[in-house]
Amino acid sequence: MPAERGGVEYGGAERRQVEYRVEETTPVFVISVAAQLAGMHPQTLRQYDRLGLVSPGRAAGRGRRYSARDVALLREVQRLSQEEGVNLAGIKRILELGIEVEDLREQVERMRLEIDRLRALLEERAEADRVFAAGPGGDIVAVRPGRAGLSRSGALVVWRPQPRP
Repeated sequence: MPAERGGVEYGGAERRQVEYRVEETTPVFVISVAAQLAGMHPQTLRQYDRLGLVSPGRAAGRGRRYSARDVALLREVQRLSQEEGVNLAGIKRILELGIEVEDLREQVERMRLEIDRLRALLEERAEADRVFAAGPGGDIVAVRPGRAGLSRSGALVVWRPQPRP
């Protein structure tokens, strides 16, 4: 969503500066600009696309459009290739494993949230599942669920749980 900055007058007409925020995943760079930003030849980017290393978005006319994330990925491919000596098949596997690790991290986070939710539910139920019995002196005492029955005095303790909603 554009955010207005303030008005500036030019020749009697007011012009507004508008600041646009673009997500790093938004494909905005044509292949020549992306190649220049990554320090590569455009043909290299086409080859990487064919190999599935970096797959840019497509414009309406089927032209490639690269995002800032794509450009960063191109730089990483170049670094792995030139500085680390990894071949393109190895780079592709490294990138696939990186995506898999990220997916697993997201899954772990979802599972942590579910565990927290279930723990809170268990705590809530534990409070509701308390059992009370009559103590030897006639006082009321809390008894752990499943422990109700005959008290130490030999008196019978009756407990009927309420049906859960």
